[in-house]
Amino acid sequence: MIGRIPVLDVRPLVDCGSRPAKAVPGETFQVSATVFREGHEDVGANVVLRGPAGRAGPWTPMRELAPGTDRWGAEVTPDAEGRWTYAVEAWGDPVRTWRRHARIKVPAGIDTELTLEEGALLHERAAEQVPKREGRAEVLEAVDGLRDASRDPAARLAAALAPGVAAVLDRYPLRELVTASRAYPLQVERERALFGSWYEMFPRSEGARVREGERPVSGTLRTAAERLDAVAAMGFDVVYLPPVHPIGATHRKGPDNALTAGPHDVGSPWAIGSAAGGHDALHPDLGTFADFDAFVARARELRMEVALDFALQCSPDHPWVREHPEWFARRADGSIAYAENPPKKYQDIYPLSFDADPGAYAGLVAETLRVLRFWMARGVRIFRVDNPHTKPVVFWERVLAEIARTDPDVVFLAEAFTRPAMLHTLAKVGFQQSYTYFTWRTAKHELTEYLTELTGESAAYLRPNLFVNTPDILHAYLQDGGRAAFAARAVLAATLSPSWGMYAGYELCENTPLRPGSEEYLSSEKYQLRPRDWAAAEREGRSLSGLITTLNRLRRRHPALRHLRGLRFHPTDNEQVLAYSKHCRTPYADTVLIVVNLDPHHTHEATVSLDMAQFEASGLTAAQMSGADPLPVRDELTGETYHWGRDNYVRLEPGGESPAAAHICTLRPSSPTGGSPTHDRQ
Repeated sequence: MIGRIPVLDVRPLVDCGSRPAKAVPGETFQVSATVFREGHEDVGANVVLRGPAGRAGPWTPMRELAPGTDRWGAEVTPDAEGRWTYAVEAWGDPVRTWRRHARIKVPAGIDTELTLEEGALLHERAAEQVPKREGRAEVLEAVDGLRDASRDPAARLAAALAPGVAAVLDRYPLRELVTASRAYPLQVERERALFGSWYEMFPRSEGARVREGERPVSGTLRTAAERLDAVAAMGFDVVYLPPVHPIGATHRKGPDNALTAGPHDVGSPWAIGSAAGGHDALHPDLGTFADFDAFVARARELRMEVALDFALQCSPDHPWVREHPEWFARRADGSIAYAENPPKKYQDIYPLSFDADPGAYAGLVAETLRVLRFWMARGVRIFRVDNPHTKPVVFWERVLAEIARTDPDVVFLAEAFTRPAMLHTLAKVGFQQSYTYFTWRTAKHELTEYLTELTGESAAYLRPNLFVNTPDILHAYLQDGGRAAFAARAVLAATLSPSWGMYAGYELCENTPLRPGSEEYLSSEKYQLRPRDWAAAEREGRSLSGLITTLNRLRRRHPALRHLRGLRFHPTDNEQVLAYSKHCRTPYADTVLIVVNLDPHHTHEATVSLDMAQFEASGLTAAQMSGADPLPVRDELTGETYHWGRDNYVRLEPGGESPAAAHICTLRPSSPTGGSPTHDRQ
């Protein structure tokens, strides 16, 4: 039902308001609505933001986003975790209407005395709701001025139109016919749900020994923990482990997914379950639960969190196959159907059949919750969910809602390499983050279109985690572009999204495919041990760890890089040069400008044309905004300072040996007191 003053199309809006929009403390986002009324009377609007305790937040006035559109908006910033609501209030604004009419009537001598007296009456009413210390006296002075017959009409009118009076009534407007929209849900989650740098590593490869003619020796959680210092030194926030559970022997895969495994082949960690246990057990080769706890504790000491892979599937040897045969689909010959993604076959993995579970997934929901809470009790508060799009959405909705009810700090990343409808729906029902199609977006127009989409309206519920590679995905761009391609993609992922990730070996630019045209790695770590000589790579200068460390340091220092919204692309006259900026207003105004050479083989020159309107809130002078004065920008990769204007020449070489493939420039970031944060210059 439309209210007295229509308030329509409130955004963000997730599934017609049946599901919450998402934010983290300190994240600013826009609430907008269409607001109008009959006739020619003025209207006003504001956002009502209510916290978990039900208290209304500070007054947040809205403004018309473009004249004549009736579309109003305001930026709001929740400051604590929990369940919030937001609503839009609209009202008739009789004082603003009077001002508009009086500016015409009084100079023209039309109903002068009547118009001035009407203004006095309105300002008397308005003064009643202005606190004494917030300017009530100024409004009452306007009333006296409007009624001062000793002054000419223009002076009497000027008393009411004074900037000070207008400022007071902008804060405390006289509102008539107040109409409110419904209150829409907003879930404010901890910062890790939005921001973080992820590093994926296989514990069994760290400290492993592989020698020809000898039985390979697996690394352990204890030897893997020795790698954590180096991972933390590169600035990562999350260490993600593939499944650490026992691996089945039946139909175990050999190297590079070979159908026949040798006696010493270790198999795929995603073929979960053996006589040693299932999803709540550790692979014996990795050590004990004391070792796991020590790994988690050491990561925490280094200010990192451990994320654990959660794959709802089984090897033929998993205890569930014996204990719950009703959870599996059977083929016409009575055998259990193994996993397939034609032409790929995974004979070592049995998928679960959710519709075979009696009681509308009750058994699988209960077991899933038990397993998750088992690992949560061991300090795991982040889960990367394998192939969630192959399970019913309603199943995830029940599981995620129950975990959020008791443990709202737990974060779930959806490995949703699937169709857009499923990817978006998984985010709506509770996944805090999602993999995306970023890996396959390499051209300028592809990146521009896709990231514009990800940072648009879907940012209210879908948080992208831009992984540059995974154990399954080695894109042709990396295969063909070598070190320069690895550097460029790291810069893009780390600056386009607040969450990004990489799989171990990326810093060494590992790029040999299984075969031409394949996106799989040769000698894939999914099927065999892959010990790496990290120290030698550093000594020989083969590692990109220096660039990665710099990127993660900049991400922590600059709030703009910790936010998803605030991304804007800027025109360039070269299709191989991509330019964009990230901006935020909290906790202080911060703007970062990035220019990247997308061609890993050639040097490119371009003119970058800055859209100066995007820097309006960056503390720049009017002359800098107009382009009359140069804008000093500091390249955080090289330490050099440039003076840019509207149009700027750049020359970028292929990266890899140096950071010359990109500029990451700061535009006078200013603190709340107007100065530059000291940590941005360390």
